Formats: sequence, structure tokens, C-alpha cells
Amino acid sequence: MKTFFTEHKFFRYIAFALVVSSISLITACDKSSNQANNQTKKEISMGVSPGPYNDLFNDAVKPILESEGYKVKLVSFPHLLESDIALTEGSIDLTVAQHTAYMDVFNAQRKAHLKSVVHVPSVPAAVFSNKYTSLKQVFSGAKVAIPQDASNAARSYNLLEKAGWIKLKENTNPIIVSKNDIAENIAGIEIIEMDSANIPRVLDELDFAVIPGSIVYSANIDSNKALLSETIIPDLEIMVVVNEGNENSQWAQDIKRIYQSQQFKDYMKTHNQNGYWVMPKE
Repeated sequence: MKTFFTEHKFFRYIAFALVVSSISLITACDKSSNQANNQTKKEISMGVSPGPYNDLFNDAVKPILESEGYKVKLVSFPHLLESDIALTEGSIDLTVAQHTAYMDVFNAQRKAHLKSVVHVPSVPAAVFSNKYTSLKQVFSGAKVAIPQDASNAARSYNLLEKAGWIKLKENTNPIIVSKNDIAENIAGIEIIEMDSANIPRVLDELDFAVIPGSIVYSANIDSNKALLSETIIPDLEIMVVVNEGNENSQWAQDIKRIYQSQQFKDYMKTHNQNGYWVMPKE
């Protein structure tokens, strides 16, 4: 009798093990199948927020994708941060609104694994004024507003040095430069850091201001009135960004191919006659 129960328990154990193994195998197969489908799928979703980069994608890239059989869903978010969070969660497939410096900070702070697919045309930050028409009109005590967020503030300090108004300390990293890196305030300007979205609203009260390209676009500021534009380095070029593992998918590579295609370059020649966009180096 004891042998019977021992054998019975043994066979129950074997049966249980076989069930667990079968479930694990099915789960692994489903995961593998889902990963394969994600690499070759024809329906993709893009996180968008108001700005020139999403509009450029919608006007010049999306139509080509659709002509090749893709369905592109645009999912709106109020800010880039929210769309990046959705990207890490797998709710969307890509964004086109950030540069390397921003992505690296997001990855580090959120323990995320976002990856670049391709660099795209970018809009430079620039110096604007509603009172003056030349950088030479700057004076000691002039109020100069710049964005307060770290990434755009760094770009602004580099631009103020390019204008000859300040001098930065030697060997300063241009990506993370801050007010503490000013070696000399040559022009004696008063630098005011504020929310970049508010700068156009108070431009009449300022003498000069550094305004990011996306804000110039959303505030309908004439880019031809820029007194000086920044020199965009590769780490500040806007990119198509996806989750790690999707950067080599067929749909991601098709997007990359379109941005680098002659058809897209011809579109930019027609729609960039005022030099608003800075093209990336391939």
C-alpha cells in the first residue's frame, strides 16, 4: 500500500512538471512570436506633442509610410516626458522630439533603455528681441531671458558666448554648461532664467531673449527676425527614438530610410528656403 501511494505521488509530480514545462514553452513561444511580430508589424503608433518635429513627420514622412502599406497612429501628449514614459511602457512605438542629451538624462533617471534610430532636421535656438535689431545694441544691464531647464539653458549659455556677451570657463562641457560656468560677463548683461514657454509672452518687457526652436514655432515667431542662431552639435540634433530592441526593426529602418531618402531631401529643399531647419550630417 505504501509503495502504491509513493508511486502515485511520483506520477502526480511528473504530471505537474509536464504541465509547468508546457506552460513555460507556450509562454516562451508566445513571447518570441510577439517579438517577431513587433519587428515586422505594419501598424505603428507615434507619441506627439505640439511642435515642428511632429508636424514635419506628419507632412513629409507619414505619407510615404502610408504609401508603403503602413498605418500610423498619432497619440497626443502634453509634454515630451509623458510620451517618453509611454514609450518605455510600450504604449507607443516612437517619438521624434528629443536629442541625445535629453534622452541620456531620461534613461539615467528612469532606468530606461531608449535608443536613437536616426537624426532628423532640427530647429536651432536663437536670440530674439522686440526692441533691438542688432547684437551690437546690447548694453550693460540689458535683461536677457533664457530657458530655465538644464538642457536648453546649456544651449543658451553657449549661444551667449557665440554672441560675444559672455565667456565660459575653459574645457566646459557644452551639454551641461550652467551659470556657474561663466568666467566673464563681457557685456554686463542680466541673465534671467525662466520657463521657455513664457519667454514669448514677456518678450516686450525684455531687451533680448534666447528662444528654443520649438517655442519659436509654437509661438508663431518669425524665424527671420533671429539676431543669432546657435550652432547645433550632433548631441543636440533631434532624433527618432524607440525602445531598445526596436531600433533594428523593419518599421524603424523604413523610417530611417525615408528621412535619408532623396524624396525627403527634395521636400526639405522646397519647404526650407528660409533656412529654418538645420539638416543633420549623415
